Amino acid sequence: MYNMSKDKMTGTLVVIPARGGSKGLPGKNIKPLNGKPLIYYTIDAAREVVDDSDICVTTDDEYIVSTVEKYGIKVPFLRPSRLASDSAGSYEVLLHALKFYQDKGIRYERIILLQPTSPFRTGHQIKEANKLWNFDLDMVVSVKETKSNPYYLLFEENKHGFLEKSKSGNFLRRQDCPKVWEYNGAIYIINVKSLQKFKLNEFTKVVKYEMDNFSSLDIDDMMDFLMAETLVKMKTKLELG
Repeated sequence: MYNMSKDKMTGTLVVIPARGGSKGLPGKNIKPLNGKPLIYYTIDAAREVVDDSDICVTTDDEYIVSTVEKYGIKVPFLRPSRLASDSAGSYEVLLHALKFYQDKGIRYERIILLQPTSPFRTGHQIKEANKLWNFDLDMVVSVKETKSNPYYLLFEENKHGFLEKSKSGNFLRRQDCPKVWEYNGAIYIINVKSLQKFKLNEFTKVVKYEMDNFSSLDIDDMMDFLMAETLVKMKTKLELG
């Protein structure tokens, strides 16, 4: 059973992009994680913040459509092949989904982009991120503190072929370096007006929502998936006592 809380976000479209092709881990979006298709974890989180009618799974794959609709979510359209290639970006996919609803006379103020490869992101975290939201922003995005601090651990080759720090600074310990954040791919809360004017990488008014390493796990390949399986089984054991 999914959460039936009445505390739902209005004017919000949740978009879950799930194309069929994946070179790193074939079929990963519906690959069973602890016996449950991976995309179901994201659908569960989405159901805590919006109604089913405001959840858009955008996919080019009929098998993903079948899997999602068995879980009670109606897939509104099949994504065109031009938006299902390796070169297709989130920006174009979001605009395509938004236009589908606009053509039906449905207007949204914001889009919450939830990638199905972040199974440990929760509805509670989405709601927390939304508390940072206002209409003067382009986006609220989830992050984690990066371990690869450019002041300390990252280097680039200069024109002479020698390594130089990616970001200059005289820090002897990593703990002394300024904190640096990386997008973890779990939550993007996007202003529709901003999306209609700019590409995602052109946004300037962006606020972070910090997440822990467990919740930030993003499944890209088999090693990530095996780690997720281990973590979810450990979590289940702890919950069962």
